[in-house]
Amino acid sequence: MSLIFEKQIKVTEEHIDKNNHVNNVQYVHWVEEIAGEHWDSLKHKTEFAELAWILVDHHIQYKKQVYLNDVITVKTYPKVPEGIKQPRKVEFYCHDQLVVDSDTLWVLVDLKTQKMKRLEGDWLDKLE
Repeated sequence: MSLIFEKQIKVTEEHIDKNNHVNNVQYVHWVEEIAGEHWDSLKHKTEFAELAWILVDHHIQYKKQVYLNDVITVKTYPKVPEGIKQPRKVEFYCHDQLVVDSDTLWVLVDLKTQKMKRLEGDWLDKLE
C-alpha cells in the first residue's frame, strides 16, 4: 500500500479571487482538507484512531496560477517523523505541472486530555 493520497478538484467561482485565479488562502484550506481526508482513510489501521492531528507549522510556495474550470490534482503523503512532529508534503498539479508546493508539520493530540502523543519513528512502516 502506498502512503500517497490523491484527489482531484475542479476550480469553481468560490475558489477565485479578485485577480481571477485561485485565491492563495484556498490552497491552505485544501492542504488541511486533504490531510484530514488522508488521515480518515488510514486511522482505522492504527492505534490512534481517536486522536487528532493539529497543524503547527506551514510553508507554502506558489509556482503558477490556476484559473476557473481548471482541474487540480492534489497529492499528499507523510514524511519521516521529526521527534514529536509529523511532516507532511502536499503538492498541487495542474496540466501536469507543479503549481503549489506545501510542507507542513503536525502533532498528534488527544483532544480529551490536550496532551500530545509521541509516535515511534517507524510508525508509518506499519501502514504500508
